[in-house]
Amino acid sequence: MMKKFAFALLFSASLLQAQEEVKTNTSNVQIGDVLEIGTSKRMDYKHINFPRANFIIKRGGLANYKGLKGDRVVVTAVETEKDGSTKIKIKRKDGGRFFGSHTVVSADINNALAAGELLMN
Repeated sequence: MMKKFAFALLFSASLLQAQEEVKTNTSNVQIGDVLEIGTSKRMDYKHINFPRANFIIKRGGLANYKGLKGDRVVVTAVETEKDGSTKIKIKRKDGGRFFGSHTVVSADINNALAAGELLMN
């Protein structure tokens, strides 16, 4: 019984530490910081608000979500929402457009970092 309690205590402490590390990383994000787009478990990105494929195609772009991996992006705006989440706006570092059609997209930095969609350099 005591071993189970000790394991549960140790597990919860490590989980809280991991959550604090994510919060600490996101509180340090400032305008001008460079991030890298990581991989998504799904084909589309859940926490980076890329436009849907039909909007990309209507604006003359190519909806290639796989080609985003490794792109370096710059933070252009940081906003804290009422619910405590932090939203950022990002643009490509090379000055190009996402999918050839959109210059700026938004992202939930806390969830995007936790899911590996955005990576700190």
